[in-house]
Amino acid sequence: MQKSLSVYDSDGSTFVPLVVIELVSETKEEAIAWLLNRVRDKQQDGGAELLVEQLTPGAQGTEKDNPNVYVVGASWQRLLYGAEDVGFFKEFNDGSMRGFTYANKHNFKEFQGDGDGFLSMAECQYIIKHELDNLRAKDEAHVPGYPKMKLYPGKSVIRRMQSKGILVQVFPLHEKEELKRLSFSWFKKIKLSFQPLDDIRHYFGEGMALYFGFLEYFTLALIPMALIGIPYYLFDWEDYDKFTVFAGFNLVWCTVILELWKRLSASLAYGWGTLSRKKAFEEPRPGFHGVLGVNPVTGRAEPLYSNAKRQLRIYLVSVPFVLLCLYLSLYVMMIYFDMEGWALMIHDEEPTLWTGLLLFIPSIIYAVVIEIMNLIYRYAAEFLTGWENHRLESTFQNHLVLKVLVFNFFNCFASLFYIAFVMQDMVLLRQSLATLLITSQILNQIMEAFLPYWLQRRRNKKAHKRMIKTMEDKELPLSEQVKLEADMSTYLGTFDDYLELFLLFGYVSLFSCVYPLAAVLVVLNNVTEVYSDAFKMCKVFKRPFSEPAANIGVWQLAFEAMSVIAVVTNCALIGMSPQVKSYFPESETQLIMWVVGFEHFLLASKFILTFVIPDVPKHIQIKLSRLEFESLEALKKRVIPKNNMKGLQGE
Repeated sequence: MQKSLSVYDSDGSTFVPLVVIELVSETKEEAIAWLLNRVRDKQQDGGAELLVEQLTPGAQGTEKDNPNVYVVGASWQRLLYGAEDVGFFKEFNDGSMRGFTYANKHNFKEFQGDGDGFLSMAECQYIIKHELDNLRAKDEAHVPGYPKMKLYPGKSVIRRMQSKGILVQVFPLHEKEELKRLSFSWFKKIKLSFQPLDDIRHYFGEGMALYFGFLEYFTLALIPMALIGIPYYLFDWEDYDKFTVFAGFNLVWCTVILELWKRLSASLAYGWGTLSRKKAFEEPRPGFHGVLGVNPVTGRAEPLYSNAKRQLRIYLVSVPFVLLCLYLSLYVMMIYFDMEGWALMIHDEEPTLWTGLLLFIPSIIYAVVIEIMNLIYRYAAEFLTGWENHRLESTFQNHLVLKVLVFNFFNCFASLFYIAFVMQDMVLLRQSLATLLITSQILNQIMEAFLPYWLQRRRNKKAHKRMIKTMEDKELPLSEQVKLEADMSTYLGTFDDYLELFLLFGYVSLFSCVYPLAAVLVVLNNVTEVYSDAFKMCKVFKRPFSEPAANIGVWQLAFEAMSVIAVVTNCALIGMSPQVKSYFPESETQLIMWVVGFEHFLLASKFILTFVIPDVPKHIQIKLSRLEFESLEALKKRVIPKNNMKGLQGE
């Protein structure tokens, strides 16, 4: 905790600033006073019971600076009660992970003295965000000073002000000393070692740590395939038929690594206290709108929207739009094949070094077009999913992921499927796969790391100078630090990062048998990805709020679906190889039946493996079962005395 940057609340209380709230500069005074009072009010009065103070401009402040910037913190006791409210799990004295309770705080292993250091800064910031999000309107009809900004009992105040544009942003502050230590151990010192996942989790939260854990695991899992692929590629340079063994290895590899990852993520999540944590009740997302009604679960007033209307929007607008985009992608693919034919014709007429290089130009152009189409479609998919008006953020994300995955899969892999199974040109397949893979990796590195940093410099040169001072480890006053971080780009989550890994997994698992160096290229990409992602998290983007997570969520299903497609694809490629065809010289029907039978056998084996390999290691299952047993026993002890008392009263 940055105690050197403590500030004073209006009642004289000293607190460490953890979160920043920025309102628009024209916000009316009565609205500001009302919001600050609600933040400071006691919980029993419907407030958040947090400490908040206006940020005083520093020596370098100007008239252009927004005066409506506030820093928020909380007393240590309030944070400990908040840790109980949000359901944090911590290590107990007996080594098990248990839900934290304030009354039982001294029985937790890391709780020493008054508990200072028991909660990380990321956990404290998450608690404050939780309390701000749960700050609800009471009997106010509207936000003071804004008659048109209607309120109703139970409505989230922060979400309402954010959706109406009064509240610009809410973001957590960096802790400079801890960030400096994390940066040094994470990406400033290039070394062959594992990532500091516990430190990443401590600073950014479990969701971010699981992403980097999966990135590291995926990279390590690729190493055996890369080691096999290098000699396989070198010794069979011109023999494209000898890919049967490599395809068979692909089939086993893509199944086993996903099952083992589930066990590893369960171990990580248990150690971080999120595996057995109950999922919080989801509130309506900020963009959700509808006719005011009563939620039958909470009894609170909130917007209600007909599910029938939503389904009509999905099936009459969204689905046709996605199909239209797939058709456009198919049309662009056919243009690419025309360009390939044109380049091949020129090369055949006059084979030279330059015409040989010309053969790669269509694939490079097509790879760039694919990335542009993916980017445009992403924005369209976000707009369309928002227009569908989903009530919950999780439902919104699931529909968005489905739309984006379907289009990206078709856009990136349709040409490869066409070359492999329609044209049956393994030379062109290898060339196209290599070009698409290399070009997409270069573009992703530019878009993810260098472009945001360059835009940051362009947008605010003064902020960049402050950033350089920070990077040189010079102390900045709180006002300057807040200005610097407020001007940084907002991190939009791990969606794009997981999407990139999903596509790379597809390139490797689907077609790497015809281009064994694919795994090598992906390993090199992932190594640079670790450093570029770490750099942008620490230096380019605002610090995101931590997101408790027990696994990688819907992306696990996406990777498993890709592994099923990989089984079908590799079986088909094996069936097309001359070695296999030679066993069925007279009957193509028998060959097809053999391939289909083999594919069904592998799919059955894959699903059997899924059930045979437990998702949670045995020792963790035992600990979870013991905790559940003790909870039931404790509940019985509470209930039985009450029943005995009733019996005595009856006598």
